[in-house]
Amino acid sequence: MNPRAVVCHKEWTLQPDREPDAAPITYAMQCGVCDESSPTCTDFAEPQGWVFEHGSRNPSHHTYREIITRPWRAWWRP
Repeated sequence: MNPRAVVCHKEWTLQPDREPDAAPITYAMQCGVCDESSPTCTDFAEPQGWVFEHGSRNPSHHTYREIITRPWRAWWRP
């Protein structure tokens, strides 16, 4: 008996996970000067408020990055 291989090609689908049990979308801000980051929150207003606090303590820090973590899901297309 000869060994035999079966190859199955599957097409994947990828989309943001909007299921009820999906992880929440979270937001944070990071200083572009010193790389210090705000706490991660589900409300984007809190990290934005952190920018003003950080900037008031560090007057020369004017650049920031928004970090958004969004859950995604992938599955094989039927």
